[in-house]
Amino acid sequence: MTTPQPTTLPKLEEPKFGFNDYAERLNGRAAMIGFTIMLVIEYITGKGVLSWLGLQ
Repeated sequence: MTTPQPTTLPKLEEPKFGFNDYAERLNGRAAMIGFTIMLVIEYITGKGVLSWLGLQ
């Protein structure tokens, strides 16, 4: 018994560079995670970002 071969080729997209939907979505998610972590750390320590950096 032989395995039937696929009749169509998969549609593979070329890698994209620069501004594209995937990069923008990933960047937005990373920014939201970073902002949330910053708020949690500020709440726990009671100090703002400028205090962490020694600017205040």
